[in-house]
Amino acid sequence: MRLFDTLSRDLRELKPVDGDTFRFYCCGPTVYGPAHIGNFRTFVLQDVLRRVLETDGLKTCHVRNITDVDDKTIRDSVKAGETLTAFTAKWRDLFHADCEALNCCEPHIEPSAVEHIPQQIVMIEELVEKGHAYASEDGSVYFNIGSFPGYGKLSRLDTRELELGKTQATSANNSDEYEKGSAADFVLWKARRPEDGENYWQSPWGEGRPGWHLECSAMIREYFGETFDLHSGGVDLVFPHHENEIAQSQCSCGGEFARHWFHTTHLTVDGEKMAKSKGNLYTLEMLAEKGWSAMEVRYVLICAHYRKPLNFTFESLHSAREAIQKIANARKILAAKASDQGNGWGGYEPAWEKLSSDLNTPGALGAVFKRIKKVKGLSAEEAADDLAGLDRMMDALGLSIPVLEDEAIDVPRDIEELAQKRWEAKLAKDWAASDAFRDEVLAKGWVIKDAPNSYSIEKR
Repeated sequence: MRLFDTLSRDLRELKPVDGDTFRFYCCGPTVYGPAHIGNFRTFVLQDVLRRVLETDGLKTCHVRNITDVDDKTIRDSVKAGETLTAFTAKWRDLFHADCEALNCCEPHIEPSAVEHIPQQIVMIEELVEKGHAYASEDGSVYFNIGSFPGYGKLSRLDTRELELGKTQATSANNSDEYEKGSAADFVLWKARRPEDGENYWQSPWGEGRPGWHLECSAMIREYFGETFDLHSGGVDLVFPHHENEIAQSQCSCGGEFARHWFHTTHLTVDGEKMAKSKGNLYTLEMLAEKGWSAMEVRYVLICAHYRKPLNFTFESLHSAREAIQKIANARKILAAKASDQGNGWGGYEPAWEKLSSDLNTPGALGAVFKRIKKVKGLSAEEAADDLAGLDRMMDALGLSIPVLEDEAIDVPRDIEELAQKRWEAKLAKDWAASDAFRDEVLAKGWVIKDAPNSYSIEKR
């Protein structure tokens, strides 16, 4: 499989560095409220990537963290009058439920920031010892971006912007999140403040808690070591979060860190940025209340290429519903025609090739619909291979397609009587009467289908 790499700005083949298991890390949710569909665009596309790799025969190790300590979780838990643990646990559980509804595979490892505070303290100590970090008078610790010449290489931050940030910054940046124009030393350890309440831990620099950027570096080191295969997140994390991860990880323990960077582009709603103030921020629960299924939402989230913005509309949900129905109808026809269990991709090889080339989900879906137009003309053997190929494609995309059962038909009494007379005539080998009854049924818009020892009646 070939995938665009944010660092090199080129398509690169994905291969495990250890020759055995493809190890990738995904920045997970900050659990201070329900995740919205913009968040889930990233998580769903990461899931598709994993499924494609595994369908291609690769063994994977997928790590996705839970951010359960940062400015937002502390602020909102204090406001709610709940402990940080209780507050974040309920939002973590809701996130898991939404992931399950969207048919996302569970990560192999899901560490939390709170569980790894000791590892984060160790990393800060190393950075201070090596001259890449310094403590301030209030007990906070900051990373010195001037000590790392490669800072800015992932985001291609202009050298002038970096120098401007360094020279104009009158103080280091103590916020967990900040804008691109704020290139300045970032916080590794935040000294305890009154608004933190009881949310603090002991450290060599006093009471406090880690800065947000540090947790991923510490957890990646814990589970993958110095070098691993791929790092993923939304495009909004390229700077400063992932830029800071590279700096603190390479300065702390060396290594290449991530060999590949996979970023997904943002989602808009009706052409506008999603925001609570605009009333266009949607969660899975909100859409379910409007009658839309999680699988229809998943379809919409994968129908645009991951490197292009996705404009979410309710019309797109209508289209998703129709598309899933068409696939279900095609699958029903294939299942009825298939002579045996098929193998391979059947006529869906072009769709698979699209997925293998830069995770081209819209191209893959387009190839699927091009193929299902031909289902009625396939032989029994071809239908068997196509059924296997279609099922593999849907599994790779993570689309759970409903299995359609034959609908019960209310057959009029006169049609039932004619069909019974026709069956009795056939058993008596009265072929003329049998044909006459059959033609009469046909003229009334119904068809009699014979089986070895019975018959059925279908609408023409």
